[in-house]
Amino acid sequence: MEGTRVSETGRQQLFVNGTVWLGSEHSDEASLLVVDGQIAAVGTEALELSEAAATAGSVEIVDLDGGFLMPSFGDGHAHPLLGGLEDCGPAVRACRSIDEIVAEVRRYAAAHPEAEWIVGASYDGSLAPNGLFDARWLDEAVPDRPVMLRAWDYHTVWVNSKALELAGIEAATPEPVLGEIPRRADGSPLGTLREWGAIDLVTAVCPAYSLDDRVDALGRATAHYARLGVTWVQDAWVEPADVDTYLEAAARGELSTRINLALLADPRHFPDSLPGMLEARRRVEELGHPLLTAHSVKFFADGVVENETGALLEPYCTGLHDHGMLVWTPEKLAEAVTAVDAAGFQAHIHAIGDAAVRCALDAIEHADRVNGPADRRAVIAHVQLATGDDLERFARLGVIATMQPLWAQLDDLMTKLTLPRLGQERSARQYAMRTLEGLGAPLAFGSDWPVSSAAPLEGIAVAVSRTTGEGEPAGGWIPSETLSIETALAAYSSGVATQAFAGRNDTAWGQIEVGASADLVWLENDPRTVAAASVPAIGIRATYLAGTPTYRAP
Repeated sequence: MEGTRVSETGRQQLFVNGTVWLGSEHSDEASLLVVDGQIAAVGTEALELSEAAATAGSVEIVDLDGGFLMPSFGDGHAHPLLGGLEDCGPAVRACRSIDEIVAEVRRYAAAHPEAEWIVGASYDGSLAPNGLFDARWLDEAVPDRPVMLRAWDYHTVWVNSKALELAGIEAATPEPVLGEIPRRADGSPLGTLREWGAIDLVTAVCPAYSLDDRVDALGRATAHYARLGVTWVQDAWVEPADVDTYLEAAARGELSTRINLALLADPRHFPDSLPGMLEARRRVEELGHPLLTAHSVKFFADGVVENETGALLEPYCTGLHDHGMLVWTPEKLAEAVTAVDAAGFQAHIHAIGDAAVRCALDAIEHADRVNGPADRRAVIAHVQLATGDDLERFARLGVIATMQPLWAQLDDLMTKLTLPRLGQERSARQYAMRTLEGLGAPLAFGSDWPVSSAAPLEGIAVAVSRTTGEGEPAGGWIPSETLSIETALAAYSSGVATQAFAGRNDTAWGQIEVGASADLVWLENDPRTVAAASVPAIGIRATYLAGTPTYRAP
């Protein structure tokens, strides 16, 4: 799909015959006028201003056909390159058993005899007890070539024996820094690797995808987002080679959405990596592409609860890893966040457990104290678990909680892996979205795609119901944390725009008001008028980026 192009001078679009949502604090309107990609008027004024142009035939009339027009969605935390690359290997995401995964890997390997490695993503980590997968299961499908599969959480991989051999992972291999190698009773590696310190041992010997494959993946990924009504995405894990991919994709016109890059800060290489981050930002700014920015730095404060690497204030109930894993010491995280903040970057911190959330807040507060007041809009992503005192700090510090509403449900991952590890009391405090919103904390939504679905309407449905697609449990899981539909719509639109500094360096977007960029999504129905279970089925009729359609329904 070709990238979005600048509108022709004088182009006018009049949207009529539907509901134009201006946000929960305003009344709805019935019409909207866009001129040269910017919102020129709403309501009666839009009709009046467009009359002369309509008479001359120079205005495009967009009949909303009773539909719902709102600011387009943004995705405050995702991994579009990884999502696009999932198409390049065995299709294991839809598999619902270990046997299905093994069969799909066997099929793919037979169809690709030229492939040196079989690499795919992403399997359901709840299919094996405690998320532990055996290399010998994959050996049954492919014994003579290395296989590496990423789990849904992207913090875990499952490999066969050949991959372990090529990576030099054996019984005598010590536990790596910031990683774990689960083992059999005899000390031999099982075949599951957790977190980067262990995963890097395999990726270091696995051939990288070609530049063309990666650019094609980004093209598919951003086209996928356009179909879902999304016009801005935060890539929340960008390594040096990824910067080259984004620059090339932008130069080729392969981007269908705005993308901001969050450059990875790895404690094993920081602060030596900071000059490279500054250079990456300079290269992006030098290109000057209207859809590409690089103003954020990504930190991992911890891992994930399912691996018991999410950092907790109190021990895990299952006790395998005690309190979990802090990726940075609190002192080093504070120093690093302060350094990138001083360099003009926005901090974007992954924090799952309550200990990690506290360390992230402490680091941001330290940066504020050392560097002085600023419009920094620091982000803490996920916020799966936090204490009441720390939830209050989000509002006081102005820290944006970028949360994944789709995770706030009792699916298999939650019931089989998360709840047993956290126990009843902590489990009942997860994803406190309504509490944060009530405290006045800035709230934005993201999908973490491909960890979970990129569709905003699916996340919104869970945010307002806290139920699975089957409507379980009745009344919702932790119903006190459900959101109103308008709050959820705002978190996926204007909330993400706030995170993105919309309006700082470009025309404002994320709201429908005069002068803003016409970044819009046209929904088939008004999501405020249907049951939560029906929200994901609402059709996307069109997506507009600065007035230009990036997607139209067939």
